Amino acid sequence: MGRFVCAVGVELRNENYFGIIDHWHYRRYFTHTFNEIFRGKFMMKNYIAMNRFKIALGRESDFEGIWKNRETFLDDVAGFQKFNLLKGPANDDHTLYTSHSTWSSKTDFENWKKSEAFRKAHSGGGDHQSIYLGHPEFEGFEVIL
Repeated sequence: MGRFVCAVGVELRNENYFGIIDHWHYRRYFTHTFNEIFRGKFMMKNYIAMNRFKIALGRESDFEGIWKNRETFLDDVAGFQKFNLLKGPANDDHTLYTSHSTWSSKTDFENWKKSEAFRKAHSGGGDHQSIYLGHPEFEGFEVIL
């Protein structure tokens, strides 16, 4: 017989509670009120940080190699969730790339930018200027859904 676990909401003493019913052990855990869960106290407001890079035509493999071989120092950074490097379309003089990192909050991202991990990850960033057409363009987004 399989284990069945479900999330539930109940009203107890005029207070709505959110909890877990574990049907295997018939235990009930009610920990936080419905309003706390669904009105923001426990909802994560993720933040996505993106940098757009214009890379000179013919230098794409150099740029990708830099990212594949660099130490990011992100593994122990509070709030860091995920990183992707995205390759976009090429036009007359460059190929578009975007670095895309997901954070638990904008505050976590801002704290990382002030950290030693950030300084170490970005040391030597000026060593490859010839592959870039201009400076990276930053875009930050708070996740809504």
